[in-house]
Amino acid sequence: MATALIDGITTRYEVTGNGPPLLMYSPGGFDATVEKWSSLGVYARVQPVEHLSKHYTCIMFDRRETGQSGGRVERVTWDHYVAQGRGLLDHLEIERAHLMGGCMGVSPVIAFGVANPERVLSMVLWWPVGGAKYRIKAHQRVAEHLGYVQQAGLTGVVSLVQKEGKSFGGDPRGGPWAAPIKHDAEFATRFAEQDAEAYKLAVSGMARTLFDRDTAPGAEPEDLMRCEIPALIVPGKDESHATSAARYLEECLPNATYWDVPPAQQTAETAAPRLLDFLANTTTQ
Repeated sequence: MATALIDGITTRYEVTGNGPPLLMYSPGGFDATVEKWSSLGVYARVQPVEHLSKHYTCIMFDRRETGQSGGRVERVTWDHYVAQGRGLLDHLEIERAHLMGGCMGVSPVIAFGVANPERVLSMVLWWPVGGAKYRIKAHQRVAEHLGYVQQAGLTGVVSLVQKEGKSFGGDPRGGPWAAPIKHDAEFATRFAEQDAEAYKLAVSGMARTLFDRDTAPGAEPEDLMRCEIPALIVPGKDESHATSAARYLEECLPNATYWDVPPAQQTAETAAPRLLDFLANTTTQ
């Protein structure tokens, strides 16, 4: 594993394979680490990196505020996640790349495509998060964290995270900065000493920005409709990855291909050839 300093925040990343560059926004919600590409749900079953790295240079990273990457307390938006990926490409001196996102990683990919289309060869959108139940659950998680801040204070949050060691998804009380609190003692000290009321405003605004609709978040539909980047959409089907969110992206993206295969049939035998075929066709365009 290597690290890069991007906008003052440490990013842990891994590069594997050979061929055209493929920047991969990890799945896993607020625990979006490199390892999730081989250990989480459908990705553990398909093992996409194993197949893709034979033909592409796979660039994986811990999203900021997750895993071993650093963080900064601010009202985080999708644009912040775009900046991290773009900064990593700059660090590696890569001008254009394919982009792939899984789960919550889909949203920064479409935001990247809207903001910097000149740098994106194609987009693989695997199990986009979204749907009414996803939005409701996300806001409930934030409310639970803010309630704990009100009850125990920021020092209580730090003590909880350092004792339990769970991610925001594993225990909402620890909040979106649980990972850097856990592995960075200096960050944890600064976190505990900040103004609690200003912190609560930042978190409230962050929730409203990231979880603002009952479909796939990340970019406005009018901007998606003007985005000509080739996209492959792989649908999920559960409370966090509503099929309607994948269909919404199909509706909005003018150059999208929707792989109409239910999750149970998304296997290494079916998915790997589909991914490689799509990427091969867009690499040569």
